Amino acid sequence: MNETQHKALMLLGLARKARKLEIGEEPCGIACRSGKAKLLLIAHDAGDHTFRRARSYCRAGKPPYLCVPFTKDELGDGLGCNACALCALTDAPFAKAFLEDLPELAAQHEDILQELTRQTERVNKRRQEEKAHRKNVRFGKK
Repeated sequence: MNETQHKALMLLGLARKARKLEIGEEPCGIACRSGKAKLLLIAHDAGDHTFRRARSYCRAGKPPYLCVPFTKDELGDGLGCNACALCALTDAPFAKAFLEDLPELAAQHEDILQELTRQTERVNKRRQEEKAHRKNVRFGKK
């Protein structure tokens, strides 16, 4: 595992602590069907049944899915659990940062990266508007 892959795994661990990551088939399925999942990640040594279920989740909720260059054990170690074949990022900025940390995947999936960039810009704009609104409520609009 090289440095960029290690950095990407650390980012997934951070996303888990921030509660922006769903781990396992059932939580990922719920996140995908409800529209909360922004990116579905599948370990490259996951079984055929897991791949089929992940594709069906993505058809139901429309998030993109990627086969990441990690085994189930490596993904589990990065997330602090035994093994993890499937996880879903529910935050667009985290998903974009994860994809940017893996340049070989980002080069293959430029369309996904562009969509995540667009979603990240929308999230940042909403956060700025919310912050301005809270400031206006607190101090009055000047």
